[in-house]
Amino acid sequence: MILKDKVALVTGGSRGIGAATARLLAREGCHVAVNYRQSRDEADTVVSEIGERAIALAGDVAKDADCRNIVARTVEKFGRLDILVNNAGTTRFIDFPDLDAVTDEVWDAIIGANVKGIFQCARAAAPHLRTNGEGVIINVASVAGLVGAGSSIPYAASKAAAINLTTSLARTLCPEIRVNAVAPGVIDGEWLKRGLGDDFAEVMETKAEQALLKKVSKPEDIAQAILGLVRADLVTGQTLPVDAGAICGAAMNQGYRW
Repeated sequence: MILKDKVALVTGGSRGIGAATARLLAREGCHVAVNYRQSRDEADTVVSEIGERAIALAGDVAKDADCRNIVARTVEKFGRLDILVNNAGTTRFIDFPDLDAVTDEVWDAIIGANVKGIFQCARAAAPHLRTNGEGVIINVASVAGLVGAGSSIPYAASKAAAINLTTSLARTLCPEIRVNAVAPGVIDGEWLKRGLGDDFAEVMETKAEQALLKKVSKPEDIAQAILGLVRADLVTGQTLPVDAGAICGAAMNQGYRW
């Protein structure tokens, strides 16, 4: 895909992976709609950095009406939609053994943003993405969905669902729309800093040591992977782990070799 003058919508685009992706797509020539739910100041900052090729759009992807409105306003502003990056998501940091802490509210919030949000945004965007016969959807999943670990059981389950949904949407929307996902590992960013608190530095060091490449990812690393999948014209229905080799390293540490 040639990106010059294409239009991208990035959900959860005010911070972290979303902001890095919005900036990168803009540098590659895209017009970008930066969605946010609460972080208006951060979204405005991203837009100001990009310039007139970007707009900020408020909306909660867990609400279908908001998803439809975000897409409609993007098309109204830029006249088309070529790329949807489903990055918006949420979690709760709950130790896996603490089953009683996983309330209905926790499930509803995480599934609403991380699973329903992907489906609802894809559904709203699909008619526009089909128009030029080369639409692209990239979902941001997580290695938590591959290995059953992470910030909480509902989070891991939601990311497994996002990976499954990626396959289902790829089959449903082909051949006009390609659908893929990235599955980030541990990311050195504000989200985990808030969630892990004083344990953040130690966790980053441990995770880097366990990974084959002896690093953890930054949001910009995930944005580069997203860009690669946007450009990969013959790739669909796939989930790409971006974890510095952490999954492979964990298997080696358990005595498995390949």
